[in-house]
Amino acid sequence: MRIRITYIISSIDKALEFEQVAEKLGREKFELSFILMNPGGSALENFVDALGIPVYRVTYSGKKDLPLTVLKIMRLLRKIKPQIVHTHLFDASLAGLMAAKLAGVKRRISTRHHSDYHHTYFPHAVKYDRLNNRLSTEIIAISNVVKKVLVEKEQVPAKKIHIVHHGVITADFENVPDSTVKQLTEKYNPSQQRPVIGVISRYIKLKGIQFIIPAFQKVLGKHPTALLILANAKGSYAKEIRQQLSLLPEKNYREIDFEKDICALYRLFDIFVHVPTSESCEAFGQTYIEALAAGVPSVFTLSGIAADLIVHERNALVVPYKDSDAIFRAFERILEGRPEISEMIRNGKQDVAARFTVDRKIRTLEQIYLQHE
Repeated sequence: MRIRITYIISSIDKALEFEQVAEKLGREKFELSFILMNPGGSALENFVDALGIPVYRVTYSGKKDLPLTVLKIMRLLRKIKPQIVHTHLFDASLAGLMAAKLAGVKRRISTRHHSDYHHTYFPHAVKYDRLNNRLSTEIIAISNVVKKVLVEKEQVPAKKIHIVHHGVITADFENVPDSTVKQLTEKYNPSQQRPVIGVISRYIKLKGIQFIIPAFQKVLGKHPTALLILANAKGSYAKEIRQQLSLLPEKNYREIDFEKDICALYRLFDIFVHVPTSESCEAFGQTYIEALAAGVPSVFTLSGIAADLIVHERNALVVPYKDSDAIFRAFERILEGRPEISEMIRNGKQDVAARFTVDRKIRTLEQIYLQHE
């Protein structure tokens, strides 16, 4: 008898993480279904449907829809009769866990995708995090930082928490077609400026982009053809970021709203930099493992998964939080082309391949689902 599992996810259009679960979760052991809380159709809905997996859409546009959404999901769960409900993201956990409780679902698993964001920026929302924690029979933390927040700030018993890291398909970063790289180069760096320093991060204060730009400005003093590429260039801190960028020559920076060929985009970079402003402001930080898998020499602060993975001078250069001068010195060290940088790149690829593959993640999830069988 296969175990029936229903994933409940909110406000997602396309997400590789859930596509990978739909494709790779063992069908001989598990019978999977999806409930998607979205205002309309989505790429994820189409993907899941094409695989022949049952997928249900509950129209959802925001918090005002929560009460009715809980009732709709409860009715769906009574129809589907899952043995496990697994919720992802804040709104889906609020609605899905309540609905599952009302529907009598015994195992209610939630994945916590944020760290101390509510504690820092929206303290009034912490009570809803605590409610989700209580309604969950098990919680998946995506890094040790998230587990620490759950245990120390929200008093969740450690025995209730599993750690399951995100993963990457390393071959996707190793086998990027040269033609795709050429297309992106023509699109974003047609003059083939060098060196290229890459950032993939929304314009949010806690991401630390405001400390990267002054460091890059110093790079221009020695490397006047340098190019700063900023991808996912939108967010609540955009005004401040663009004020800083206005001090740079226009030819020396490029903003990208969204680029779907993310594996190829990393190939454009000579250096990658990701410098969140505290240990816990990142819950995970997918760009840490992507950059290492792509073989780009990287400059990082330790936040989210970096605390578990990144070792200074082994697989990346680590700088203090909020320190533009240290970021600049790290840039210069990489640009000098020292032999140890090549070793650092090799180590980074090996570390990701050993610990952060999608297959490893799926096997870990399967073990959790099977625990009480």
